[in-house]
Amino acid sequence: MIELKLLTPDDKLAEIRRLYYATTKRTIRQDLERAMQLLKSMGSEEERERAAVYMDGLSQMRSDWARQGKERRTRPKKRTPTSS
Repeated sequence: MIELKLLTPDDKLAEIRRLYYATTKRTIRQDLERAMQLLKSMGSEEERERAAVYMDGLSQMRSDWARQGKERRTRPKKRTPTSS
């Protein structure tokens, strides 16, 4: 049988913090989903407030990386002058 460990509020905050510092462009979606699950499982508003800065940071990284991807896809190609 698998033993499941219940996370304390400090453990949850530490995991959100770890996700914040370890996330990459490739893992941001999964990391943000995991952080949201942890945030929702916190019992009090005080606990959620402690995690807010990391959640904001994860959300900002996701937005920035998504915007960079769109800019690369929609950026027009430079034209080279033609000689006549």
